[in-house]
Amino acid sequence: MIKHLNLAGLLLAILAFVTSIAVAAPPDVHSLAEAVDHRYNQMRTLQAHFTESYRGPGIDRTESGTLWLKRPGKMRWEYREPKEKLFVTDGKNAWFYVPGERQARKTSVKKLEDLRSPLQYLLGHTKLEKEFEGLSFAPDVQPVLVGDVVLRGIPKHMQGINEVLLEVTPEHQISRITVQSADGSVTEYRFSRLQEDVQVGDQEFHFAAPAGTEVVEGDIGQ
Repeated sequence: MIKHLNLAGLLLAILAFVTSIAVAAPPDVHSLAEAVDHRYNQMRTLQAHFTESYRGPGIDRTESGTLWLKRPGKMRWEYREPKEKLFVTDGKNAWFYVPGERQARKTSVKKLEDLRSPLQYLLGHTKLEKEFEGLSFAPDVQPVLVGDVVLRGIPKHMQGINEVLLEVTPEHQISRITVQSADGSVTEYRFSRLQEDVQVGDQEFHFAAPAGTEVVEGDIGQ
């Protein structure tokens, strides 16, 4: 009788162990991408603190500030460190302005070639597997935070980009985007203090040039 009880206990322990492994197993890429899509497609607005770093030939730059996204296609990047800058889109046009300068740059969103521009479509239009070719896990890339996973893929609608890395939290939020360009430069965006569905008016995504400021249409740049 005791032997039968020990055997039964052993079988239950093995079953519990196997079940725990199954529960702890990471999701497949398709399931994870769908979970990220679902989260962002439910949002109307998103606010986050961002840190943007750029490393290229002879340049190593880090900037930070606050980002707001609002459906449909609106963005506001307020750079605060090391100096103030503003990059804003209302879904149709984009502006870049440095306070104190006498010139602001403007371009149509349709003509915008900027690494920040795909983020304007993140809310309500997210479909990672359609945006990235060969989307897969990147086990060779260390996530910033324990528990996060990193995906890699090649963006289908951005020229001159070799690879994009997306760090995804257990809550299916994107906490880091790393863009590796064909010229060897690397641009990274890290997001923290994410707040969903905050109140932000449409006026925050419109730009009115200060008096005496010339508006020049063309490339936005940095």
